[in-house]
Amino acid sequence: SILSEALPTGTVSNMPWRKAGVTHPNNEIYIDIVEEIDAILSSTGGIISSDVSGSIQAQSNLSGVPDLLLTFNDASLIDDCSFHPCVRYTRFDRDRVVSFVPPDGPFELMRYRVSRNGGDQQQSNNLAVGNMPLQVIPRVSYGKFGGERGGNVGGRISLSVTARSISSLIYSSSRKGPLLIEDVTVVIPFPKFVRTVNLNVTTGQVIYDEAGKIAKWNIGQLDEKKRPQLNGTMVLEEDEEMIGSSSTPVSGEEQPPLLVNWKILLSSVSGLNVSGLSVTGEHYKPYKGVRNITKSGAFQIRCT
Repeated sequence: SILSEALPTGTVSNMPWRKAGVTHPNNEIYIDIVEEIDAILSSTGGIISSDVSGSIQAQSNLSGVPDLLLTFNDASLIDDCSFHPCVRYTRFDRDRVVSFVPPDGPFELMRYRVSRNGGDQQQSNNLAVGNMPLQVIPRVSYGKFGGERGGNVGGRISLSVTARSISSLIYSSSRKGPLLIEDVTVVIPFPKFVRTVNLNVTTGQVIYDEAGKIAKWNIGQLDEKKRPQLNGTMVLEEDEEMIGSSSTPVSGEEQPPLLVNWKILLSSVSGLNVSGLSVTGEHYKPYKGVRNITKSGAFQIRCT
């Protein structure tokens, strides 16, 4: 056989994911519970579909061969779990706790889907998230601008972005202050019949890629007080005409959906929290950091 039965050199015999003789001057373990929202929203802010998937991302800087036990406040909140090879699956299946000897460095401990066993209205509507923490309202129109004589066939676009404190998110007890959404960006793909665009924003910076016909609006941080606006005009290809007096181009190609990226620290959709993280097998007491993060997955806004 061309497959070797031997483990890579320098690994613990029954744990090929962990090197032997690992040492760190400071012993630390960091756990992030990350939940991603996939959603399609209408141009008026209505939720067409939504789904939530979660993962537990770890950064382990622990010496020796530590044995960890991770427990949750309510493991019934999660379903369809998959694990890193270091996790003892039979223990999780029996006790709903995560027992493992971690690899050294960053790794994904597990993935899961948020359970929909509850009977609230948002779940009966087959929506994993009933109210989003962020709203984007686009307005796109095409027509002849500048008068009937000598007017140009073109388009106009405007976007408004707002943060909403009333949402389906559950916030950590350690969170203080008003809602803050971080790393907010809006990606705006334009149809092929658009030749060029001229865009202006009240917050952040917008960059247009002429070749790819894509604009990226970097907003940065967003709170309830900010109301970022984007306004712009579009020049269409010369052979593009309008169907009568409607605002639909002859090509029939629609405005593609917007893609929105964002994240909110110390929040979750499921309410899943770590209730305990114990380390045995070594004599030191490591620093342990745990936090929840909710972020966008495939988060789309339809323009029509």
